[in-house]
Amino acid sequence: MDIPMFGLFMYALSLLTMIGIYGVLTLALNLQWGFAGLFNAGIAGFFAVGAYVTGILTAPESSNHLGGFGWPPLAALPVAMLISGIIAWPIGRICLGLKGDYLAMASIGIAEIIRLVFKNETWLANGTMGISTVPRPFESLGQPWGNIAFLALVAALVLVLYLAAERAWTSPWGRAMRSIRDNELAAAAIGKDVVRFRLEAFVIGAMVMGLGGALSAMYFKFIGASATEPLLTTFLVWVMLIIGGSGNNRGALLGAALVWLIWSGTELFTNRLPAEWITRSSYLRALLIGVLLIVVLQRFAKGVLPERPPKRID
Repeated sequence: MDIPMFGLFMYALSLLTMIGIYGVLTLALNLQWGFAGLFNAGIAGFFAVGAYVTGILTAPESSNHLGGFGWPPLAALPVAMLISGIIAWPIGRICLGLKGDYLAMASIGIAEIIRLVFKNETWLANGTMGISTVPRPFESLGQPWGNIAFLALVAALVLVLYLAAERAWTSPWGRAMRSIRDNELAAAAIGKDVVRFRLEAFVIGAMVMGLGGALSAMYFKFIGASATEPLLTTFLVWVMLIIGGSGNNRGALLGAALVWLIWSGTELFTNRLPAEWITRSSYLRALLIGVLLIVVLQRFAKGVLPERPPKRID
């Protein structure tokens, strides 16, 4: 394989891997928003928990941050999910009594607190320098086989999450969740435990967001403050879900693919701008994504693949 073709092949692997990681995040958000109507604007916080926990557990021993236990990368994934869920439980108990915009504001604030703790407590995660020695699974295979194997891992996880989400959507649990989303008072009147169902959706979704953070830390072999910016880990995920179709798991994955393809394409465009505009490139890309969102919602008010009533499976 000559150099140009090899470079294109590696770029395609990178593109597909990032689509898969964002697919994990959009499925998680769809569980919270599409299933239960929970306006969680704090995705970045749970993403950060999963990513930093993975870095602390898997990185080699270091005096710059907590841990450095040298765990096998794959062993860290369930632990990152577990700790994300443990942190989400008290947050959910406190915040889920809030509705709509108030829940969004509370979740943004809590996410920023989590991010700033990791950013400012240098003993915990090396402050703004972050953890730059996060190992990636299958690295020993070399290029491109290690990258292909990691893509296969991400794809397998996305498939498992998708099938589980589809089963949940058609199950009695999913029907109860949608009834609470659509009419909380009516659901409570027929005996549904609204608080428990909403908390379950919030915690499970946060665990999957932690998985997305863990995969991202492994892929980039780094986790720091710049990697958990809300623009990349909250704004983009919401745009992906809205464009793809809230309440539709296929729509969530389609939105992840479409928006990341456009986001990557705009990077090629902004890199050709004059030097004085390069520093504004991230904002220009966000503007282009915002324009795309407006155009799509004018044509498809409920997303490209809107929610469909499921077939009943008991």
